[in-house]
Amino acid sequence: MSPPTENTLDERDGRYLRKAIVWSHAGRRRGNRPFGAVIVSSTGEVLSEAYCDTAETGDCTGHAEVNAIRRLAGRGLSREQLAGATIYSSAEPCVMCAGAIFWSAIGRVVYGIDAERLRAFRGERADQVDAELSCRDVFRASPNPIECIGPALIDEAAAAHMGAWKTD
Repeated sequence: MSPPTENTLDERDGRYLRKAIVWSHAGRRRGNRPFGAVIVSSTGEVLSEAYCDTAETGDCTGHAEVNAIRRLAGRGLSREQLAGATIYSSAEPCVMCAGAIFWSAIGRVVYGIDAERLRAFRGERADQVDAELSCRDVFRASPNPIECIGPALIDEAAAAHMGAWKTD
């Protein structure tokens, strides 16, 4: 099976996905896995930004998407506002993050490197595996529509992963 075909993005989606990719590099520089996320309202307001902080915190749920969603707490956003928001993720959301996106009511996802290509960086180590279920499978099970665009800007999103994963 060949990896998914890269999507072309418009200027706005490209700008915010690149911002998520910048956060992936920031997380890596701090000793974490290289993942970043940005949540943007339908009007273009950045609502939240985050990187994966699992190594810093010891919290296995500290993925970039979950951290960005947690930062929305207390903002007083309605489900309608969240349904109009987009989460930009430097990589395809894992099953946990896809579930968090569903529960948050965010209605749109744009991601960089796909899980299949990401697995090539991770290698075959048991401590680096993921549930091989696409975020699209999780989103299809949602009673509310969740638009999903990706992979996109694959080479840019992959750069943070170069040499970041244990291969021995």
